Amino acid sequence: MENLNIALLLMIVGMATVFAILLIVIYLGKGLIALVNKYAPEEVAPAKQEANAPAAVPGNIMAAISAAVTVVTQGKGKVAKVEKL
Repeated sequence: MENLNIALLLMIVGMATVFAILLIVIYLGKGLIALVNKYAPEEVAPAKQEANAPAAVPGNIMAAISAAVTVVTQGKGKVAKVEKL
């Protein structure tokens, strides 16, 4: 019975130690993230200036895209919009 009590005590101490170390790691990680975000914030890239009207897709390219979609979807799909990314 003595060995069982020692084993249970050792298990509880070990689990508490692991739990405490994990809490320390979590809060140190959060602190490091906050510190980095405060002193070295991510640079914001300026938004692209887009033209008012997007350039039209040439007819032969639109036909090729439509044909490819028709072949791949076996006639069930259709092209609604084509944009350059």
